[in-house]
Amino acid sequence: MTITTTPHVNFDGQAAAALAFWGAALGTEPVVVTYGQSGAVADPVWADRVVWGQVTSASGVRVMAFDVWPGQPYDQGTNSSYVYLSGTDEDEIRAVWAGLQEGAEVRQPLGASAWSPLAGQLRDRFGVVWALDVPAQQG
Repeated sequence: MTITTTPHVNFDGQAAAALAFWGAALGTEPVVVTYGQSGAVADPVWADRVVWGQVTSASGVRVMAFDVWPGQPYDQGTNSSYVYLSGTDEDEIRAVWAGLQEGAEVRQPLGASAWSPLAGQLRDRFGVVWALDVPAQQG
């Protein structure tokens, strides 16, 4: 059996837009099920909100998101979590970084760091913090 870890980000009405944005950055299309498609709610205001969604890249990056249930409290908080992408291909990390940068707050510019030949951190336009790196050679 294999167990994987998948970041799951909660929103209050922005999940579809975030998944589309992340899909474009990762070179893939999101898979989305809305509350209306699932029959989970009768209120038409909620019909287009996401009850289940994810993006999965060809290299195996997967991020999930949904819009919190009607009446459920929502508070994104500050620094509550990061989506951390670590890869061995600098060009791939640079491409994802470029895709996520639109409208982002760059917290650590992508470049060499004390722990990595290439690392950076940004808060995307949806308020999600992404950290990317290429691990230092071990040995």
